[in-house]
Amino acid sequence: MHTTIERTNVEISVDELLKMGKQLDERPTDGSPVSPSMQHACECLRIRDRSGSVTALIANPVQAEFERTRGRQNIVVKARQMGITTWIAGRFFLKTITAPGVLTVQVAHTREAAHSIFRVVQRFWENLPEDWRKGPLKRSRANVGQMVFPALDSEFRVLTASDANCGRGLTVQNMHLSEVSRWPGDASATLAGLRAALVPGGELVLESTPNGACGCFYEEWLQAEENGVVKHFFPWWLEPNYVSAAVTDLSEEELALMTRHRLTPEQIGFRRSLQASYRGLHTQEFAEDAGQCFLTTGDCCFDMDALETRLKQVEDAADKRRDGRFLAWFPPADGKDYIVAADPAGGGADGDYAALEVIELATGIQCAELQQRLRPLELAHRAAALAREYSTPGHAALIVVERNNHGCSVLGHLDQSERYQPVYAQRNQPGWLTSSASKPEIVAHMNALLVERPALFRSRRLLEECRTFVNLPGARTGAAPGAHDDLVMAMAIAQSVRRELLNSGKRRLAA
Repeated sequence: MHTTIERTNVEISVDELLKMGKQLDERPTDGSPVSPSMQHACECLRIRDRSGSVTALIANPVQAEFERTRGRQNIVVKARQMGITTWIAGRFFLKTITAPGVLTVQVAHTREAAHSIFRVVQRFWENLPEDWRKGPLKRSRANVGQMVFPALDSEFRVLTASDANCGRGLTVQNMHLSEVSRWPGDASATLAGLRAALVPGGELVLESTPNGACGCFYEEWLQAEENGVVKHFFPWWLEPNYVSAAVTDLSEEELALMTRHRLTPEQIGFRRSLQASYRGLHTQEFAEDAGQCFLTTGDCCFDMDALETRLKQVEDAADKRRDGRFLAWFPPADGKDYIVAADPAGGGADGDYAALEVIELATGIQCAELQQRLRPLELAHRAAALAREYSTPGHAALIVVERNNHGCSVLGHLDQSERYQPVYAQRNQPGWLTSSASKPEIVAHMNALLVERPALFRSRRLLEECRTFVNLPGARTGAAPGAHDDLVMAMAIAQSVRRELLNSGKRRLAA
């Protein structure tokens, strides 16, 4: 049995607080659904509920499930307004006021969100018994975003992910990172800096609503299991308040969803209101499936239904080399012609990826693919080697290099170092030029092929890049923040050059 601290105005000692703190990581005992954290939260903490009333922090179904399954490191994908941020704030506030020498840090995605979280934490402290607040939990500092408890030498801070030095120089025992999918700037670098501040054995929670199949949070979700991070997924129907007028004219999809998750007609009514309000983004903002919720984006340049259907069908490559950076589905065949398209990207060890795509001229089918960080000279060498591999007697593979940026260097190395021919040229100038006029056209052509002939595309990583190839500000298109588009561009160029050759009547490439 754990010690219960009653909410009275009697004095409490530091020793009693420390005794409470030792119970906060315990699990429910004797078949009880209530953990010590849940009981202490109910007894000690107060929140403002949806009606505006100040009430005890009683764990709702989502909060209780997190409490039951949490580990030392956690990542949470959730629908909107499920109470996870409040619960973690409460749990970490209790851990801060019941242990010596603790620094707790919560990081929000915007300054407004940080202020909102701190108001919740401020309310926790303001509603503690007066003798606690005047005794061991008296604060020496309580400005916006920070409160310090000198009797315990412990501190609670709320930071913003946009701060240039967020978390640097700190030693943190409890860390809550909120709405990570919406962090500004280089979210991966910010997260790495914060992780470096967490002590070994410290408690970590990353949580967010999804925001597309790209970026730091998506990568963290994919890699969670291999990194020993506990994954939590909370769909919208776990929130009891998410109901509306009951529906009776159920579709087959709605009936299947009701059966699979034991939903009510009132919950289906709420779901329909979400679909009307959020349209294509309702499965992102109000998650239903841990995989599908990442994939919806209203700005994708490719047909999402075609993408998802094809992704379910693709198989592993028959040939894998260079630690999986090179994949091949079809080897070169005598009598056939091939195109090798190169996107040099940024090049270098720290730049974007370079990409090579090999397609067959007659059918357009994807045969091989290389994605690797390569300098121009290295890329020229790989492109020439791959073109020679896919050249057969009387049929030399055509190399197409996007000549933007580093492409000119690649073309120079192909000519001077590799002495490879044939190389594609536009208006007697070697290489393919991607412009504001040509880019939408080649992407649209590739999208049409994806819809009409999806079996042409064999690469899962290419299709996953298509998911995150989006409309950007300024009437531009490209990879969403944190994602890549090198494979997309290499394939789009390859397919457009193929179309150009076939339209000109050139159905074979002479050696």
